[in-house]
Amino acid sequence: MLTNDAKIIKCIARQILDSRGSATIEVEITAKLNGEEISAKAAVPSGKSTGSEEAYEMRDADGGVLQVIESVEKKIAPEILNQPLDSEQIDHLMLTLDTTRNKKNIGANAMLGVSMAVIRLEAKVRKMPLWKIISEKSRFPVGKPKLYMNTLNGGAHADFCLPFQEYILAVSGETLAGANEKAQAVFQKVKNKLDEKNISYYTGDEGGLAPRLETLDEPFQILTDCIGDDPDIFIAIDAAASEFYDEKSGTYEILGNKYDRANLILIYDELVKKFNLRSIEDPFDEKDFPGFLQIVKFLGESALVIGDDLTVTNPLLVKKYGERKCATGIIIKPNQIGTILETFEAIREARSFGWKIVVSHRSGETMDSFIADLAVGVGAFAIKAGAHTQPERKAKYDRLVEIEKEMIQDEIAEKIKKEEADKARWREINS
Repeated sequence: MLTNDAKIIKCIARQILDSRGSATIEVEITAKLNGEEISAKAAVPSGKSTGSEEAYEMRDADGGVLQVIESVEKKIAPEILNQPLDSEQIDHLMLTLDTTRNKKNIGANAMLGVSMAVIRLEAKVRKMPLWKIISEKSRFPVGKPKLYMNTLNGGAHADFCLPFQEYILAVSGETLAGANEKAQAVFQKVKNKLDEKNISYYTGDEGGLAPRLETLDEPFQILTDCIGDDPDIFIAIDAAASEFYDEKSGTYEILGNKYDRANLILIYDELVKKFNLRSIEDPFDEKDFPGFLQIVKFLGESALVIGDDLTVTNPLLVKKYGERKCATGIIIKPNQIGTILETFEAIREARSFGWKIVVSHRSGETMDSFIADLAVGVGAFAIKAGAHTQPERKAKYDRLVEIEKEMIQDEIAEKIKKEEADKARWREINS
């Protein structure tokens, strides 16, 4: 069955609410094949702590999404109706409709809703799992990512109760299902530990626990105590250093103390040596390129240095900072760039420099589990999906477990197909 026999006949958008209760959009694409109408939907997340170079998120003056709905239905829809159902072709077409540097005319959120819905519909029409068509389109081998579970929240996601934005437990295992169970269990241990210490907390934007702790070491010590000697878990952080950077003085303020670039590197190094911290995202302000360069050299292979605000899933920026050796890993967020096609390009560019790929959610999430299929389909090193405490985050973990079952069934089907082909060749040889 060829999807180019299917034609797009409908493209509509509607308002839904994200995990923060803010408006966002859901796009529904319908195609017709052999007289049958088939539809797929996609919901677009929204960030809170955002890089200045992210593609433009179109919104109304009051934060609503009527303008972006109109962009989908009046700017994009007329151009893609009656087009073959081909996600790459549709993404290319949308990029010709808006040639601005940051998608100011159409809006990255409008484009992404269409882009996600089209590739999901293409998978549906071809009767393929989404992760498998992502692998085919991106030309990356599938893989099972580590679970980067946001466990303690700080920074802009939790009123700066803790200095860093995310304290993450990176969990792996023999299976995704096993890693998922382990992640939930260790999260509960952390919750119990805070209760034992009579430390009050609330739930941060991404489902993690948001306690107020007095020292830099304390959150790391709590996580370390809960991990124990499990070799399948390490600590990662999203420092989100742009949030505590003072541009005028060129210093970083942590717990009331100001640090220059060199001393901040020493702070990170001490945490790496003292705790099982193996991954640091955005350790410096997004414009502090020398800081990224220096920490990569200083830490070497002891911890990943991951760019997010620095690179914003933009292939041109990935190339620029990859050539300068400013990172060893990258956060991938499709809504930072606007199309799945460009997301693949950013991953391809990052891999050319040997960077680790971490597919990520946003603070304003939806029930759409697309990033789970994306992480598996591109063989990502890890997926950041928040904590299981929010249904919008749990949906991603649940989808990963479903995908693992689909992968097993796919392997069985491929084995049977090969055996049948071998038997057919044997009969032909002996006929």
